[in-house]
Amino acid sequence: MATASESGRGAIRVIKVGTSLLRGCSDRPTAAVIADLAASLNRQQRRGDRLVLVTSGAVGLGCETLALPKRPVELAALQAAAAVGQGRLMALYQDAFAVRGLAVAQVLLTRGDLASRRRYRRACRTLEQLLDWGVVPVVNENDTLATDELRFGDNDTLSALVAVAVAAEELILLTDVDSLYSGDPRTDDTAQAIAEVRDLAELERLSSAASGGGPWGTGGMTTKLTAARIATSSGIRVRLADGRDPAVLEALFQGARVGTLFQPSASPLPDRKGWLAHALLPQGALQIDPGAEQALLHRGASLLAVGLEAVAGQFGAGAAVRILGRDGRELGRGLSALGSAELQQILTGDPAGRRQRLAAFSAPLVHRDQLVLLHHPAAGTP
Repeated sequence: MATASESGRGAIRVIKVGTSLLRGCSDRPTAAVIADLAASLNRQQRRGDRLVLVTSGAVGLGCETLALPKRPVELAALQAAAAVGQGRLMALYQDAFAVRGLAVAQVLLTRGDLASRRRYRRACRTLEQLLDWGVVPVVNENDTLATDELRFGDNDTLSALVAVAVAAEELILLTDVDSLYSGDPRTDDTAQAIAEVRDLAELERLSSAASGGGPWGTGGMTTKLTAARIATSSGIRVRLADGRDPAVLEALFQGARVGTLFQPSASPLPDRKGWLAHALLPQGALQIDPGAEQALLHRGASLLAVGLEAVAGQFGAGAAVRILGRDGRELGRGLSALGSAELQQILTGDPAGRRQRLAAFSAPLVHRDQLVLLHHPAAGTP
């Protein structure tokens, strides 16, 4: 997929704003937060960029409307609160953008919309059309309908997948901290702000410093690092900054070095490989022997059935699976040509003929075109 600069059009930027910001406070209510956001996006769009906004806040606004003392735990209550809050959230966005002459479009997604290749491409085309029309897509997880197995779990991950889908040049994560730290600054006096993360290996080393989300958010630094990994591995620059200051977004648009900058990978995943790595929901796992692992990591081979040692989970032919080394480390993900029942039957039969039965399946179990590696010996860590 060509980037915006390659096609001669303005850059595509995805901006994610979380619940902790949108809930506002007595000095800066939600409507004021959204008005400031609309003003910044309006100015940047007039400069020629095309913008996508990924927003949280439906559940939080629903809870506020219903005067609930805390975020519900049960799925049905969460979905009902989202149903109440989503309409209010979009009304605030529509009003704030309309004053500035901008149209917005509500786009609600579940994980299933991106896990299906056909639906993923359809979502890509819809978002691309809205951007071509000069409309700002306002994307949120479809909390009202999403079940546990189809949830993203947080809008940080959703924002990264949307950035990949639209071939964005930059993903901006607005949060309630000023940058990524070497430790949790709330409990660690020695924690230092990190201005730049240069590559995926450094990002992985910093992940251990991540902390969980607060009572109203489902994110936290862990999910922001996951989002940064998804986006940077696809060649997208990521900026993380404190969205409580209404001037920060404008500063980021102007190129100011505020917050933390995550540099994009020098060898980004192509579109389909990125989809395999991040958008799919693995239904099971294939554990392979050291010979097969070496073939995958060093020779760019497909996974042959003869290298299979164990199967986990229940899945059909064509399902997404995790590929594990003998030590349990995840090496990659791909689409299995055989279902778990057939594979288990081959593995649990007469041990003497097991390798012969596996070898008899001559086609690749996971073809290299349907496989993406998450671990490379040069990277050191997945």
